[in-house]
Amino acid sequence: MPKDAAQPLDHLDAFTSRRRDPATKREAVLKTAAQLFLEKSYGKTSMNDVADRLNITKPALYHYFRNKEEILIECYRLGTGLIEEILNEIADHCGTGLEKVEAFIYSYANVMTVNFGRCVMRLDDADLSSDALTQVRNYKRKIDRRLRSFIQEGLDDGSIAPCDAKIAAFSIAGALNWICHWYEPEGALSAEEIATQFARTLTQGLVGKKLAAKKKRSGPRLVSK
Repeated sequence: MPKDAAQPLDHLDAFTSRRRDPATKREAVLKTAAQLFLEKSYGKTSMNDVADRLNITKPALYHYFRNKEEILIECYRLGTGLIEEILNEIADHCGTGLEKVEAFIYSYANVMTVNFGRCVMRLDDADLSSDALTQVRNYKRKIDRRLRSFIQEGLDDGSIAPCDAKIAAFSIAGALNWICHWYEPEGALSAEEIATQFARTLTQGLVGKKLAAKKKRSGPRLVSK
């Protein structure tokens, strides 16, 4: 998954042409707001800040979003929508429960390195209204349920050692969500390298006895780079 920082800031030019379609301009607002939420925090970012960064008027911005909370919820929807799309792919094409958990970790870690993922996970729930908080929690529950289902599959097929699926899911999610607090796009490790290491590290403690014995007999698996 490409880094946001490595991409040209085309969204800042979205409003320079009247021919640009509304969907492109709406996306530009979201990308700009996500960047500002990371730079200044959600609580300290105003609609004026977003309008100024895009070089448009505040009334023009209100044409796309009524307030910054609406922008944040849309960022959250896009981020979780991306994760759900990946989860469906994992469920359809990965093998054992452990393999699905490993694929989940890798994909989720990647999402935590892009701006949409980073800004929503760094959010302080106290900044949200009760309605928005309910929506955010519903998004989180959907992802948590999918992760637990993958863990349960691993328990059932023996690829994951006996454990409490709920605690295992909380441990994995906690580690993954923390990436957004320390990840730097220009850091020593790429998003893909971080995701690969997280997937390897977080699944080591889950490996079931049968699978562990099989790996021991067959020797270490070589992964080409």
